[in-house]
Amino acid sequence: MKNCNYDNNNFFNNWFSLLKGIEKEKDFNGLTLKAFKFQYDNNKVYKNWCNYLGYTDRDICKIEDIPFLPISFFKTQNISCLNVKEEDYFLSSGTTTSTRSKHYVYNKEFYIKNTFLCFEEFFSKPYEYSFLCLLPNYLEQTHSSLICMMDAFVRQSKYQSGFFKDNLSDIVSIIEQNESKGIKTILFGVTYALLDLIKIKRFSLKNTTIFETGGMKGRRKEMPKEQLHNILKEGFGVESIASEYGMCELFSQAYSLGDGIFHTPKQMKVCISEINDWKSRNTINKNGIINVIDLANIATCCFIETEDVGRMREDGKFEIIGRLDHSETRGCNLMYSN
Repeated sequence: MKNCNYDNNNFFNNWFSLLKGIEKEKDFNGLTLKAFKFQYDNNKVYKNWCNYLGYTDRDICKIEDIPFLPISFFKTQNISCLNVKEEDYFLSSGTTTSTRSKHYVYNKEFYIKNTFLCFEEFFSKPYEYSFLCLLPNYLEQTHSSLICMMDAFVRQSKYQSGFFKDNLSDIVSIIEQNESKGIKTILFGVTYALLDLIKIKRFSLKNTTIFETGGMKGRRKEMPKEQLHNILKEGFGVESIASEYGMCELFSQAYSLGDGIFHTPKQMKVCISEINDWKSRNTINKNGIINVIDLANIATCCFIETEDVGRMREDGKFEIIGRLDHSETRGCNLMYSN
């Protein structure tokens, strides 16, 4: 693949076909090396970063050698491979005074199809669910990737679905109706809003999956995740609380069906490096930095060093431990030339 004025639809349709075709590890590895070569040749920021670390494309023969770009670069640099018109972008959540990451979206249909692909790997077709979105603070943020994803799910559903802000009684009514009819339901809510909901109604749910995301956003005191999930499980009458691992800088999502253990879809891979040794990879049962290969990021950068701390399990699944201290100082303060 060479840098040129792409036919937008053909480029993304062809790449999506390749993502769908991943079946084995060798398929993923081959496509990953192809993505690296393309991005080294066409993403100026990523190429400069690789060179700063002492790597050229000739040094990369296996995916374990591929450098990861610090996620903070999305706050200050134009992370792009394509010479096409900027169609849209996602912004990270934050305050009006904070610097927010910007991730360009050159083909929103591609992003949506990829989110469906991730979801279907762990659940089933989105149209089979009722999606109830309790995400008031995200609705207030512009250019949210989470809102874009959930809006696509809502539009796909054949059942009553939608976004809710302060009208918690409406959610209660829909959940009760869906439960009585046996309709599979996903309630996707920011943490503090889910706690508000179970204050006004205690449930005993059989057909509803609860997704918790986003934390307290300053509305309540933060608490350990295990304690929080125990409160939510008791309040909703469910055996587990699900979670989604995604961010504006990633186009793919990992999912946890419970216990905070995340599974990656076939186009995404997580590896853990030691905090003080970025060259280390796949550290097992030890806390370290979460690095993500997201092949859906083909137009920007597929290789992201996050600011999250996690632990890789022996079965290839991962847990999120917390955030890296002083993460704001990483990445962009390192010297490199534009």
